[in-house]
Amino acid sequence: MTRRAPTALAARLAAALAFAAAARAAAAPAFPPRTPDNLPNVQSASAIVVDLDTGDVLYEKNADEVRPIASTGKVFVALLVRQRHIDLDAETEITAVDRDLSRGGARTHLPVGYAFRNLDLLRAMLIASDNRAPSALGRAVGLDPPQLIAALTAYARDLGLRHTEFTDPPGLRGNVSTAREMVTALRAALADDVIAGILRTPHVEIASTRPRRRTIRYRNTNRSLISRRYRVLGGKTGYTDAAGYCLIIAAEIGGRRVAMALLGSAGKLTRYGDFNRIAGWIEDGMPNASRAVAGTR
Repeated sequence: MTRRAPTALAARLAAALAFAAAARAAAAPAFPPRTPDNLPNVQSASAIVVDLDTGDVLYEKNADEVRPIASTGKVFVALLVRQRHIDLDAETEITAVDRDLSRGGARTHLPVGYAFRNLDLLRAMLIASDNRAPSALGRAVGLDPPQLIAALTAYARDLGLRHTEFTDPPGLRGNVSTAREMVTALRAALADDVIAGILRTPHVEIASTRPRRRTIRYRNTNRSLISRRYRVLGGKTGYTDAAGYCLIIAAEIGGRRVAMALLGSAGKLTRYGDFNRIAGWIEDGMPNASRAVAGTR
């Protein structure tokens, strides 16, 4: 008696089950939620948690350490072009310059020679971190790449940020800041209705305006937003080899509106684990809160 080969459907089902099992294993907590002194067991190299309404620092870890910030720095591009009154309905074409600046980063979906509304370029940049969008948005407000880099650093100084420096528009090569300063930038972004709305958008569809219509679908890279475990007010992810995995995020947790910056996670999911561990600590009333800030830990 010969054994029948599995059907294509059965093979697909087996593959799907295996993928789901692997995903569950990857998402499983790799670290205990608390340290021995009952603080959140944060694994990111640098972190800070700030109450959005009072400005109080609830937790920090190496919050003033200068580190690469990868694509989380794209919130500064959004803030700068909004300050310069970018025309959201105007069109900007993706050029070879944008292509060249994005080399070495994640795959882009914005083709050279196609034009998009500036609002849609903001969505592409903030929702899915498309690396061709920042220089295109700079060009939309009259800035070439060197001018954009200089303007971004100047904008950071205007926000009172002394350690934030920019060296390229998409954040692939060397842009740096601190966890404390990135929370300041996130708070500024949340104060802008357009930027805040984009930062909490789970997915979006945009389309080119010329030379012909080309539709692009983006899904937000922020898993804490997609999971809906907490009401996320906005956030931005980032990754490079130098920066590690980064996340800036604001959410409503335990009756508080808080903003967090988590920089330098070693694992892709670790930053989200840190977010959940901090959230659980806040929901439990922040035990040992007096030891959770610099100089007392």
